[in-house]
Amino acid sequence: MNNSQSSALGFALLAFALLSVGDAVVKSMAGMWPGTAISALRYLLGAIGLGVVLFAREGRAGFAYPKFRWQMLRGLSVSVAAVGFFSAVQLMPIGEATAISFTSPMITALLAALILKEPLRRETWIASVLAFTGVLIILRPNFGLLGWVALLPVLSATGMAFLMIANRKVAGTGSALAMQFNVASIGTLFLLFATIVGHVSGLSFFAVTTPSGMVLAKCALIAVTATTAHACLFIATTRADAGAIAPMTYVQLLMAGVFGWVLFGERPDALAVLGSVVIVAAGLYLWKSGKVPSEVAATDLVDARKPD
Repeated sequence: MNNSQSSALGFALLAFALLSVGDAVVKSMAGMWPGTAISALRYLLGAIGLGVVLFAREGRAGFAYPKFRWQMLRGLSVSVAAVGFFSAVQLMPIGEATAISFTSPMITALLAALILKEPLRRETWIASVLAFTGVLIILRPNFGLLGWVALLPVLSATGMAFLMIANRKVAGTGSALAMQFNVASIGTLFLLFATIVGHVSGLSFFAVTTPSGMVLAKCALIAVTATTAHACLFIATTRADAGAIAPMTYVQLLMAGVFGWVLFGERPDALAVLGSVVIVAAGLYLWKSGKVPSEVAATDLVDARKPD
């Protein structure tokens, strides 16, 4: 491994570690503010920051929305992923919610066959069956305690999968910075709508109160860590093939378990660990089989994890 590849893996490691920090911050806000509002504020801050940088670099020309329908799907998808994941980590052990979210590559492969008409290979079926077996193992106690709410990480993973599909359809239509701004700005609109609907629904979990200074500071921290993570990942993909970087995403799962244990006293039982291992094995098997294209594997996955 040369110096360029080593530094690329270092930047990727830092990127995914920072995303895990964002997850932990969201977890620490349980009961302080709903996941819908956290997501909306995080994306609003992100869109403003990206917009300022985009204008400085590309001027008004950078604010185009090529293939607008697919851009709308990107925004909707990332908002679903954000609300699903942010709400999940507030209700479930962070390690288990993170593990289930890693079913996204398998869902993406299935959707690619359905929407993009890509061949559905035997490896895809094997990985999908393995991954969802892992999900069932993890959900074993949570479904009994939380009911259908326990499926929020699956909803988040599905949102991420649709985002990856839409990313492929808009690839090459603008700079990476413009594409990030597009999804953040459109996602913000959907998230603001979801926040309002949740608030007026009367459900206490979605009730929005006046945020304290601590809530605002934590939302800003989530935005900063995510932005820094995306910058680190971009640097990593300029120094090594994205396919080589993609497996580094599983650092998030390891760190989520550590944060859950150390910060929140969450002790996974043997079956939860087994389910997580099965999901990781399925993802690595799918990646190794070449079903996840190397040119989109890392960048798409981090885009899908923008909720962090």
